[in-house]
Amino acid sequence: MFLVPEREIAGLVTAADCFTAVEKVFASMARKSAYNFPVIREAIGHADALYGFKSGFDRESLALGLKSGGFWPGNADKGLTNHQSTIFLFDADTGRCRAVVGGNLLTALRTAAASAVSIRYLARRDAEVLGMVGAGHQSAFQLRAALDQRDFKKIVGWNIEPRMLGRLDEVARERGIPFEAVELDRLGAESDVIVTITSSFHPILKASQVKAGTHLACMGTDTKGKQEVEADLVAGATVFTDEVAQAVTIGESQHAVAQGLVAEREIVELGRVINGDHPGRTSSEEITLFDGTGVGLQDLAVASAAVDLAIAKGVAIEIDF
Repeated sequence: MFLVPEREIAGLVTAADCFTAVEKVFASMARKSAYNFPVIREAIGHADALYGFKSGFDRESLALGLKSGGFWPGNADKGLTNHQSTIFLFDADTGRCRAVVGGNLLTALRTAAASAVSIRYLARRDAEVLGMVGAGHQSAFQLRAALDQRDFKKIVGWNIEPRMLGRLDEVARERGIPFEAVELDRLGAESDVIVTITSSFHPILKASQVKAGTHLACMGTDTKGKQEVEADLVAGATVFTDEVAQAVTIGESQHAVAQGLVAEREIVELGRVINGDHPGRTSSEEITLFDGTGVGLQDLAVASAAVDLAIAKGVAIEIDF
C-alpha cells in the first residue's frame, strides 16, 4: 500500500492534471461507465463539525474508493484548514487498499477544475469579464482555474466581508489582470462568467442581476438547505451539473426543483456536452448554469493521478499493510 502525504501534493499535481482528470470522469459518468455511491454527510454533534463520505467506482479507469472528511469550523483557530479530508483508493480486482492520499489540497483543486471544465464547454468564447462571488479559501483556486479558460480582461468580485477580497486581488495581480471590488448589481451587469463559491444558506445573487449570455458556475451548495442564487435564476437558465441526483437533493438546483420551477429531467449532465451528446450553449443570449455539487469520483480521479505521479517521482511511501 502507498501513502501520499498531504505535504507532497503541491509538488505533484497541477491544475492542468486535475482538469484532465475531472473532464475524463465527467465523460465516463455520462457514458454510465462510472457511478457515485450515496453520499453520507452528518453533523456529528461535536466541534460543530460536518463529517461524511463520498465514494464511487469508474469501470473505465478502475478507480475505486472513498473520500472521508468534512468541515471543522474551529480549525482556523488551531492553524489548520477548516476542510479536512483523506482519500482511500482500493484495487478494483482484489479489494485491497492500494493507497491513502492526503485530500485537502486535492479537494480544492478538483473543485476548481470542475467549474473550469464548465467554463471551457459552456461560457461564450468572447467572455471578457469574470465575476467572483465569495472570497474564502477556495476562491483563489476557483479564480486561477477560471482564468485559464478564457482571455479575461477584467475581474470583479463581491464578498459579504469586503476585507477578504484581497485574496482575489492578489491572484489578479499574479496574472496581470485588473481587479475591482463591486456591489452585486454591478457584478451581474458586467460579468460574462460568474463563479459563486460561498457557504450561504440564503440566495445572494438574483435573476434580475444577471445579464443574458452569462455562464454561472455555482460551486458552494453541497448540502441540503444551502443556496447561493435565487431559484428564479436557476429556472431561467439551462442547467448543467456533475450528477443530477445530487443536484436535485443537495445542489443549487434543489430549491428550484422543490418549488416546481425546474424538472429533474431538464438538468443536463456536463459529461454529455464533453462527449458530444448535447450541444451545450445554443445561443449568445442563453444563460447557462453549472450546478457543481462535488462528487466522489472527482476525488478518486485526482487522487489516482497523484498516486501515479508520486510513484513515478519516488515520493510515495510504500508500507506492508
